[in-house]
Amino acid sequence: MSAAVSDAAGDDAPQRVGWERTLTVAGRRIRVAVRPGAPGPARRGDPAVRPLVLVNGIGASLELFEPLVTALDPRREVVRFDVPGIGGSQPSTVPLPMAALSSLLADLLDQLDDLTDASHRVVDLLGLSWGGGIAQQFALQYPRRVGRLVLVSTGTGVMMVPARFGVLARMLTPRRYNDRSYRRAAGREIYVGEDQDAVDALFSRVHPVRATAYLHQLFALTTWTSLPVLPMIAAPTLVLAGRRDPVIPVVNAHIMGSLLPRGTVHLHDGGHLGLLTRPRELGRVVEDFLGPPSREP
Repeated sequence: MSAAVSDAAGDDAPQRVGWERTLTVAGRRIRVAVRPGAPGPARRGDPAVRPLVLVNGIGASLELFEPLVTALDPRREVVRFDVPGIGGSQPSTVPLPMAALSSLLADLLDQLDDLTDASHRVVDLLGLSWGGGIAQQFALQYPRRVGRLVLVSTGTGVMMVPARFGVLARMLTPRRYNDRSYRRAAGREIYVGEDQDAVDALFSRVHPVRATAYLHQLFALTTWTSLPVLPMIAAPTLVLAGRRDPVIPVVNAHIMGSLLPRGTVHLHDGGHLGLLTRPRELGRVVEDFLGPPSREP
């Protein structure tokens, strides 16, 4: 399949960050970044490493994942992308439900087969917060395309144990992305368990967020749940959650772990963004779970 491509990073981009391009996927311009897997010594019979696809939280552009990408095994190809309306991706004129966003991701992965040395027929998938919804939906729609699944600081959509009202109110607006002083104030409620300077460093990487795009993402979340169908997710799944996370109360991780047939729960002592503020520590947890898998689930 051919892809309509424009270079965003240029030919002189450092090899450690891979490349960034805009692809036309299902009629929409979608920004994607790929860090190719570094070649390394292999013994006969060693399985190949599947690409890892990272799906971001609400409002966040792909730059938010940079600390994690740096901490992951360099032999692993890592794919990040901006959903419609976020970062460098074209806005959608109408809100897209989780099922449509999952289909968009499948089409994107099909195009990447023409642009990298790796196959994307089967991938490992990591969803952070809101992005955990797309990750779960993808595992349900395309079970044969998911090797291993990592669900980080996430829940089951509208049918989950909610945060306190004050925390939810802070999350209903993208203002924390666009206003540092507001983020510092809101962080006392929503980023409990995180170092605020580390949170500021994360948010300094990302693009400003348009209100309409943020509302579209809220629509996708509030019209979706995975709770009744979690037992249908066959992929081995790591549920990674912070004990101090006020956005997704930790009880949700226990519920998900009990319903996922091959689920494992790992709790850490941080909050909602622990994977990104402590990427070396928690990135190792992710790597240990993914292991050196083959391309087949």
